[in-house]
Amino acid sequence: MTKKYTQVDLNKTLWDSANSSRSQLNAADYMNYVLPMLFLKYLSDKSKTAHDEYKKRFAGDEKRIEEKMKLDRFYLPPKSSFDYIYSIIEQDNLGEEINKALHRIEDHNKEKLDGVFSVDFNSEANLGKLGERNKMLRNLVQDFAKIDLTGVNDDIIGNSYMFLIEKFGADAGKKAGEFFTVRNVAHLVAKLAEPKAGARICDPCAGSGGLLLLAGEEVEKQGSKNYALYGQESTGATYQLARMNMFLHGKDSARLEWGDTLNNPLLVENDKLMKFDTVVSNPPFSLKKWGAEHADADKYKRFWRGTPPKDKGDFAFITHMVETAKPKTGRIAVIVPHGVLFRGGAEGKIRAQLLKENMIEAVIGLPAGLFQTTGIPVAILVIDRTREKGGKNESKKDVFFIEASKEFKANKAQNILADENIEKIYATYKARKDVEKFARKVSLKEIEENDFNLNITRYVDTFTEEAPVDITANLKELAELEPELEKLEKQMTVYLKELGIK
Repeated sequence: MTKKYTQVDLNKTLWDSANSSRSQLNAADYMNYVLPMLFLKYLSDKSKTAHDEYKKRFAGDEKRIEEKMKLDRFYLPPKSSFDYIYSIIEQDNLGEEINKALHRIEDHNKEKLDGVFSVDFNSEANLGKLGERNKMLRNLVQDFAKIDLTGVNDDIIGNSYMFLIEKFGADAGKKAGEFFTVRNVAHLVAKLAEPKAGARICDPCAGSGGLLLLAGEEVEKQGSKNYALYGQESTGATYQLARMNMFLHGKDSARLEWGDTLNNPLLVENDKLMKFDTVVSNPPFSLKKWGAEHADADKYKRFWRGTPPKDKGDFAFITHMVETAKPKTGRIAVIVPHGVLFRGGAEGKIRAQLLKENMIEAVIGLPAGLFQTTGIPVAILVIDRTREKGGKNESKKDVFFIEASKEFKANKAQNILADENIEKIYATYKARKDVEKFARKVSLKEIEENDFNLNITRYVDTFTEEAPVDITANLKELAELEPELEKLEKQMTVYLKELGIK
């Protein structure tokens, strides 16, 4: 009988199973084996019931079964299921057989799953010599064999997949930034982007796809499933995690590309950059060697406002996003390090130009310690192309600042942006009213007078006067302590004499 998992149950079961098999691998590398194994288990369990039904209907005609399964979503050919892997678990060439099974799945589902299992389950370099490798793989297979996903809702499985990514991220330290954004921070970014029904939504630094999915959820909260997801990711293993993530959430039609967004943007149509209604992203902070030497020759002429410094790619990503948001209608919400707000030189010129174009709508400062990757505070820029010349909001000539550095729930490992913090920040953003020591609407004229510096504390006064020192009370307290100090000194003298110390 299939177990009815709640979200919490499945999260715990999967994490326990995944973590118990871990050996010498670090969290980020081990994740690249656990999540494909979960994906295989999902495909296998979901296909089991359907395959049995079609086997009866088509009298065992495997070709017709394959066609029907592919029409549904996917097809698992013979010797490719999780059950098959489990049946050969004692073979010495287990890793090799897992690779073969996964390649069979890809070969029979090229349109949707070609290349998705990019990890090598027979890698001596990653998993150790044969005995060590087989021990880890057998433990992993045995642990997942105890979990039955046949009757589990796809949303629950998809959410558990994202839960595992975040759990591995918590262990992965600085490497975590390569594959995910903390969920609650991503949730705030998705809300601020405000995607609407019919939107093309893009993340040019997609990671494992969580931010894209949350942006899509914002549309679904409005009662519509009419939106399209697009993304590009430069790291191969992370790109494949994103593809699995989309599939598990029923977003098979999402267009994801693998490549370097800045040097080789692949979301193009008719030899031009695709344009999007909504762009959300958490790009790498201050990326070095981002490709500044090629900026002048960029075929899409993205860097006409200026070339960002060669060792800080923040404005290269921002520029790309602005150029791919639809003119006069597109919106962007992007996480940036605070240096983006005030650094001078080439970055100062680009920032000034964006402000002169009236596209920067809001600057929201977040607390420090929200990310595994860095302890520094970060900010969210909201860029709205409806405010540029010819857009419906071109008359709005101001920037809204929110100083939310104290909006967090303290936690031992890292600070947390709790739901109530998100709601307060978003409600303040929507109201767009001054709030003492928290938020302020600032004219472009004032910002220009400050040399286009967007440092939040220039505009939102957070200074709190300390309570005056009560000298009389302090002297009284000292007087009360004096007898106790004398008593302690006498006792210390006695102890020293007993120890023979004068």
